[in-house]
Amino acid sequence: VQLQASGGGLVQPGGSLRLSCAASGGTFTRYTLGWFRQAPGKEREFVATIRSTGHTYYGDSVKGRFTISRDNAKKTVYLQMNSLGPEDTAVYYCAADGSLILSTIRDDHQYDYWGQGTLVTVSS
Repeated sequence: VQLQASGGGLVQPGGSLRLSCAASGGTFTRYTLGWFRQAPGKEREFVATIRSTGHTYYGDSVKGRFTISRDNAKKTVYLQMNSLGPEDTAVYYCAADGSLILSTIRDDHQYDYWGQGTLVTVSS
């Protein structure tokens, strides 16, 4: 499966942004879809994931501010980001995998497919 992330950009603190990740190939409905981010000088961090069942899971730093969703008809996963702060500045990556077990969904090494990343900058 190929993933194409989009929607990044410059946003002021307190603002919102929605990222999209369009998939092609594969059986989209089977996949667990995740978002990760990597800030300069830091390791890649789990942001959110949504399973084929629709169940969602979030990293502690984004819980209550970010919402992940998927549109199976459009083969797209979204990340709605609200109340953004400078600490959210990072390159955001979407990822997919068809065989994750629940205990591994926060582990980026477990995802087989990755998009190219989209930069989100939160600054005034």
